[in-house]
Amino acid sequence: MKVQKFGGSSLADGQRIKKTLQIVQDEKTNHYIVLSAMKGITNLLIKASENAESGNSDYKKQLIQITEIHYNSIEYLFSTDEQSLIKENVSYLLDELKDILHGIELVQECSLRTGDLIMSFGERLNCTIAAAHLNCCGRKARMIDAREIIITDDNYGSSHVFLEDSYLKIREKLKDSDTLYVITGFISGSEKGITTTLGRNGSDYTASIIGAAMNSEIVEIWTDVDGVLTADPRIVKNSFVIPRLSIEEAMELSYFGAEVIHPYTLMPTIDKNIPVKIKNTLNTTAPGTIISTDPVERERAITGIASIDSVSFINVEGGGMLGIPGVASSIFGALAEAEVNIIMITQASSEHSICIVCRSFEVERALKHLNKKLEYEIKTKKINRIDVRNNLEIIAVIGENMKGMTGISGKLFSSLGNSEINILAIAQGSSERNISLVIESKDKIKALNTIHKTFIG
Repeated sequence: MKVQKFGGSSLADGQRIKKTLQIVQDEKTNHYIVLSAMKGITNLLIKASENAESGNSDYKKQLIQITEIHYNSIEYLFSTDEQSLIKENVSYLLDELKDILHGIELVQECSLRTGDLIMSFGERLNCTIAAAHLNCCGRKARMIDAREIIITDDNYGSSHVFLEDSYLKIREKLKDSDTLYVITGFISGSEKGITTTLGRNGSDYTASIIGAAMNSEIVEIWTDVDGVLTADPRIVKNSFVIPRLSIEEAMELSYFGAEVIHPYTLMPTIDKNIPVKIKNTLNTTAPGTIISTDPVERERAITGIASIDSVSFINVEGGGMLGIPGVASSIFGALAEAEVNIIMITQASSEHSICIVCRSFEVERALKHLNKKLEYEIKTKKINRIDVRNNLEIIAVIGENMKGMTGISGKLFSSLGNSEINILAIAQGSSERNISLVIESKDKIKALNTIHKTFIG
């Protein structure tokens, strides 16, 4: 038993959908498939809702585009005799979407709750078409709306899943072993039955939840790359696919910008010890990358390199911070109130300064709350200044074999020094599988290629 998830790039048009569903039909074992919306549809839905909210009738143009994309796929996938019924089912959903957008235009407001409902149409439309195509090809297929089986809170936009409740619903709904279930990714439903969504890479998360609920042997994530690479191939030309990754390495790489997999995806599969495999729809013969709890043996210390763009660091400095309890708590409390995500922290042992790295777009909000929270410390000169430095990049060097291996840091810093790259901040966790560096954005390309050449080749 396996779960296969196919992303938007695998479902860009009728031709891609047909190729993807052929992969599904070639499977000899019982399995479940999870589908994203067709490529570009979610963005069109968001744009339509924004235009409707602002009273701009251009949302009707986006609605026409959405209709044309799906109708073109139907005309490619189905015979003339089959098309009328499929178009009727799709038209029913499109009419519902049209009414919702018109309502938004009238009140000129689109809440997060309504936004989730609008975004759900991409997956619902695509799965309606896919399930119909599979049935026309002789497979007993049934579309499952994930709002009925994945139960969440009502945190619209990025909901928290109640896993045990969801597992019960999934097992109850997907119990016919002879049926190929076509499940909508990304979308879910609250306990009250209201549409919610799972946030970034939500379809991957859906697949992981289904796999865990059904105790699958493997969860396959099908995308448009051959697997997880040692570095971004757009920057490091000689990067290559990593055949096997430990769960910890995959989590580190995904946190620091490797877009193929998201940390949330792995959580249910980790609990059930289910491996995740990354495969390429456009290159089905490529072996891909397996992520599992099994130990990975490799000769090199470093597995891969990842990076995060457009970050800034905020340096809180002052002689009055030395030995005074509560200052760090005030700093982190202020950032929590500002809802600023701290990516990295460094602090000198002298306690003279604390450096916090966050996304550049969050800096203004962070400074506002820091100045308010630390007003007394600033007035009494316990804190001398709060500096900001923009146009920075975090580079993370990641590898399970780094643990306990001497000389890695020295080799890393020497290679960057020889390339005249200035390191502004450094952080390393006690797990020893990650060394993170902050450098200037202008040095990103040189730094990534230098590290890759030094450690990976």
